[in-house]
Amino acid sequence: MKKSSPLLSSRRQWLRSTCAIALGAGYTAYAANKPGSYPFRATSGDFIDEPQWDEKITVTVGPANADICGTTDKALQAAVDYALRLGGGTVRILPGTYRLRNAVRLGSGIRLIGSGEDSKIVKENMLRTRLSEDSDWFDQEITLEDASGFQVGDAVCILGKNPHTGGPLVVKRVLTARSGNRFKLDKGIRDNAWKMGEAEAATLFPLISVEDVENIVIEDLCIDGNRENNDFFDGNYGGCIFMHDANNISVRRVIAQNNNGDGIAWQICHDVVVEECRSINHSGLGFHPGSGSKRTVMRNNFIQGNNIGIFFCWGVQNGLAENNICRENNTGISIGHRDNGNIVRNNEVYDSGTVGILFRPERGEGFTATDNLFENNLVVNSGGDEGVAVDFQGVTAGNTFVRNTLTEKRDPAQRIGIRFGAESGENTVADNSIEGFAIDIQDLRKS
Repeated sequence: MKKSSPLLSSRRQWLRSTCAIALGAGYTAYAANKPGSYPFRATSGDFIDEPQWDEKITVTVGPANADICGTTDKALQAAVDYALRLGGGTVRILPGTYRLRNAVRLGSGIRLIGSGEDSKIVKENMLRTRLSEDSDWFDQEITLEDASGFQVGDAVCILGKNPHTGGPLVVKRVLTARSGNRFKLDKGIRDNAWKMGEAEAATLFPLISVEDVENIVIEDLCIDGNRENNDFFDGNYGGCIFMHDANNISVRRVIAQNNNGDGIAWQICHDVVVEECRSINHSGLGFHPGSGSKRTVMRNNFIQGNNIGIFFCWGVQNGLAENNICRENNTGISIGHRDNGNIVRNNEVYDSGTVGILFRPERGEGFTATDNLFENNLVVNSGGDEGVAVDFQGVTAGNTFVRNTLTEKRDPAQRIGIRFGAESGENTVADNSIEGFAIDIQDLRKS
């Protein structure tokens, strides 16, 4: 058998590679202009032209008479994982109280459906202790000063200070094995958790975790963060429901309550719909659309007793907040850092502790909210004696605030309807009804 020369062999490899690239380019062009399909049939490995199935797996979880009997995070997670093995489906939570030591982590294509207020998910009391030994970036274990109460399977957050920069250390992990007060983690720490940085472990976690997935539905649940027995956990990491790098999420008729942190929070998530929910009594934010999230819809919700009702975070774009009721939050609605192209309309904001609607000051030009429309909102009784219904701070510019009703039904005191801060830019403010204030419009800008 005649052997190919190294040169010829190399040329053949180059030709194969070139053909593969060409075919790839050709396929891209074909996909963009592909002919119509016959009635779809499921074909191995093809998820584009798969038919819409009338039924997928449904797994029930409950205290009794369920596919999976139990009232812990383990039972709920087992049901989710079973449905995921079969390509996604519905996990139906029967009436009962479910106590969690770890988040319920959803995967793509999961519907988590409860039985209304009768399906209640509650976070267990928090445990917290210092690390007794240093753990390095590459380590996959921690050693606890006081391991009493901690269990394999617990979610923990490793907290402290970065020993090099002094910045915050926040690492979310799960305890997977134990020997005395030493625990293995599900993943490496990938940070330095050192005693000099006052590193500690606490059982802090979101109750429902939706991270790096898509096509999720959460409906008809009551989720309680047990605020009195848990420390504050920032909404960049947790909440009753926490979503991160996830797309196409629907949350409907969910009660999120009593969390020492946020109610419903999402970061870098697109096409999130939150409808007919109640977010109540959180130390943080009722709703936290955050960090570059696009096309959020918040509609027909009730948001009460939080630090901020609706908080447009950083770079939230093309969102819609309409027909929501914000009541007795410290700030009703807050918008700021590069939040652009959002519509806020037909909302009612009552009895805010300081400000009804706040346009935050942020870092300066190019960092504030712009190109947002606030229309037909009602703002009633904002702040104390020097409260402000609507406050334009920093160099906020380019927003439209029209046909809103601002009302003060108490003694006017020193209260202000609309305030423009000293650096405020040009915003379109017109056709608003302003009644009952000591000062209807206060403009602190130099003429």
